Amino acid sequence: MKDFIIYKNSKVAYSDIGKGNAIVLLHGFLENSSMWNEISEELSKKNRVICVDLLGHGKTNCIGYLHTMNDMAEAVKEVLKSLRLRKFFVVGHSMGGYVSLALAEKYSINIKGLCLLNSTTQADTTERKELRLRACKMAQTNYDNLVKLSISNLFTIKTREQFSFELAEIKKEALKTSIQGYIGATKGMMLRENKEAVLESIDKRLIITGKNDPLLKYQSILEESERTNTPLIKLPNGHMSHIENRDELIDCLKKFIKR
Repeated sequence: MKDFIIYKNSKVAYSDIGKGNAIVLLHGFLENSSMWNEISEELSKKNRVICVDLLGHGKTNCIGYLHTMNDMAEAVKEVLKSLRLRKFFVVGHSMGGYVSLALAEKYSINIKGLCLLNSTTQADTTERKELRLRACKMAQTNYDNLVKLSISNLFTIKTREQFSFELAEIKKEALKTSIQGYIGATKGMMLRENKEAVLESIDKRLIITGKNDPLLKYQSILEESERTNTPLIKLPNGHMSHIENRDELIDCLKKFIKR
């Protein structure tokens, strides 16, 4: 069941289950809070788990044609404020990691721990920005194919076959994201800056990455981990660790929260 708050005259949807340490789970681009269903169910046995639909995703409305990571972080903070949560862990998948870093930059005093899941502190490269601009143009003319291809490319070739049912379901959920939501988030991701210093400022921090992530080069994440002195957990598959390595991920998150 989803609850709502109003942020800038728009609805922001979230769920809140369990009791104990507060854990905020933030989904990635073209995802929504349903990506966390099995993980939140497990974590909520001993913790309080809050999942938020980020701006323009899931049941949360758009507030414009540009959703910066700061905009998304402020919407999340409004949810947490409404729940009177002062201290919490944050786990961000992919784009959700960028939002987690924006949240931590402004509200570090509230962060008990931060985990980047299949995400990075790095800004977009020039090449990546150009790809995003082309995607925004394609979104206006061939949205269905763009979304389906984008989701397929998050898995390794092997896991696309292994998790074919899950892949089909993720595509269905992704297509619920409006074109405005797609463009708003894409432009927001293009504008983000390097946040290594933010990650390094958080005492309890963790990076979880896929060794064969098609989007994030493992060597780059390894170097990022070393530069920021952040513990790194390597999982064997791709960008969708919550699907491809769900049990291992749950175990990692439980240990991170418990430490």
